[in-house]
Amino acid sequence: MKFRNYLLQASLMLISLSMYAQTPLQLKHIDSLMKTASDRGVFNGTLLVAKQGRIIYHKAWGYANADKTQPLNTAMLFDVGSISKEFNGVSIMLLKERGKVKLDDPVSKYLPDLPNWADKVQLKHLLNYTSGLPNFKAQSDETDNELLDSLKNLKKLKFEPGSAYIYAHANVYLQKRIIEKASGLSYADFVDKYIFKPCGMQQSIMDANLNRPDLAKAFDNDFHATPYIQLTTGFPRLTPADLYKFITQLEAFKIINKESFDQLAVNFPGGESSLGTTGFKDGKLQWHRHQGSNSNYEALIYTDHVSKISMVMETNNQNFKVDAIKGAILAILQDQPFNIPKKSVYLDIRDKILKDIEQGLLFYRQIKAEGQDKYDFGFEAGDLISTGKYLQRRNRFDDAIRLYSLAVPLCAKKNDLSYAYELTAECYLKKGDNVRAKTWYEKALAADAGNKNAQGMITTLK
Repeated sequence: MKFRNYLLQASLMLISLSMYAQTPLQLKHIDSLMKTASDRGVFNGTLLVAKQGRIIYHKAWGYANADKTQPLNTAMLFDVGSISKEFNGVSIMLLKERGKVKLDDPVSKYLPDLPNWADKVQLKHLLNYTSGLPNFKAQSDETDNELLDSLKNLKKLKFEPGSAYIYAHANVYLQKRIIEKASGLSYADFVDKYIFKPCGMQQSIMDANLNRPDLAKAFDNDFHATPYIQLTTGFPRLTPADLYKFITQLEAFKIINKESFDQLAVNFPGGESSLGTTGFKDGKLQWHRHQGSNSNYEALIYTDHVSKISMVMETNNQNFKVDAIKGAILAILQDQPFNIPKKSVYLDIRDKILKDIEQGLLFYRQIKAEGQDKYDFGFEAGDLISTGKYLQRRNRFDDAIRLYSLAVPLCAKKNDLSYAYELTAECYLKKGDNVRAKTWYEKALAADAGNKNAQGMITTLK
């Protein structure tokens, strides 16, 4: 009887393990997926996949520079764009745990030279981008000193702190300065001492020299080198293995405790937190996703705590296909059919439309009519909205409004439609037309009653 029970337990254990074990065929499919994605020109970078805490796939595809003289390898450093904000967010929580800061402290407590608005903005508002601070100009055009000058000259916030959401880089900048004030260390030294070294991130460097031979150089789809135009400081350059170490330690609550992690994950409805986006069930983390991009670099981190799968992707040739690749890999590991992504409509039309909107829109119509086998039109509304945002960031407000109007009939979901209306309102606001801005914010709220950002802006405009 005991022997029979032992056999039964062993069989159950093998069945349980088989649910999490990858097969050689699955790894072969991942290899095939990545080779085809590379050949199609939609992925040039590194991929790390882990299962049950063990790395099962770690390879590099493509080139480290625009002239194709250096192949990529998995030990290379990449910029990770917005994922960088996880480090300043975690640093704030480390200081909170040590009693150096409180989340309801006003910014003025640490930076008293700022105007009166700094008395109302609290650290928690900086962490979830509800401070009301605006984007003064393109992030890439600002140095630290220029951003500080803009903050000192700011007379009024865009909205009451906590009532709406703007993804403004000024929030990140102020977090870094507060970290320095509260710790007595430079931001780079603080991250190195309290995050890089404890996590064993031996290759990671803050603001690494752009000429380093182990730093992948960014380029566009025509293999033109992309100049790195980010002028503010405090950006880590990371290998995929080091980024995986950070995420693993963070989600195991070994850097900050669970209470701090949960607080850092709080987001304004429809907006990102300092951790990107997260999902919880009964208080337990189910998944964590964060995508970042900067000067044609792009990165994605994804963890699924139900299936116990983690992924890190880093690329120096942005194609906005990291999520599609992630989805294909998850399908492969679950023995499901998968699709290999096609080229991005947005990436191939944005600069053409920026240069000449009529010629750019003509190209868009041509590929829509003739290029369905090559281009991904699965979220056409999203591509048009992204192009509109690309124009909007360059102060081409009328052209951006035109793109949003093209996207509206294609929006299948109410939140996409609401977002297109909301962005239209932002353009009118930038043009100084508060009446039309309020009208479009009201349309956004009518399309989606859950659009808290539109609701907050309507209140502000009243």
